Amino acid sequence: MRKSVRLLFTAVGFCATLGLSVGAFTSAADASAASKLKTYDADHDGTLDLKEVTAAAGTTFDALNKDKDATLDMKELQGRLSKAGFAAADPDHDKTLTKEEYTAAVVKAFKAADTDGDGTLDAKELKSKAGLVVVQLLK
Repeated sequence: MRKSVRLLFTAVGFCATLGLSVGAFTSAADASAASKLKTYDADHDGTLDLKEVTAAAGTTFDALNKDKDATLDMKELQGRLSKAGFAAADPDHDKTLTKEEYTAAVVKAFKAADTDGDGTLDAKELKSKAGLVVVQLLK
């Protein structure tokens, strides 16, 4: 009996820990999405449009391009794209992304996140799985 009670408490503890982790991730994702919305919403309308997102992509690219060679490699991207995502964004397969290629990847992510098709991303869309890709690329 003691073993089953101990096992039950261990299981409950694990579930509680997992629940807190998921909650912390959700809160962090919400905060990050809200931060990006506030940071890049140049016209202060509560949404990000394609012009604002492409401008942000250019700013992010410039900040990541520490060696100033006009390209980003996987190391410079610091985990913003998976290997598959990087390969998809690298049409010339030179293992680097130009600013145009990086911006194209951000635009593709933007379009995937724009679920209502209105040409803007609101807070709800930014918090979606597709929206979090945009947030990740702009961080």
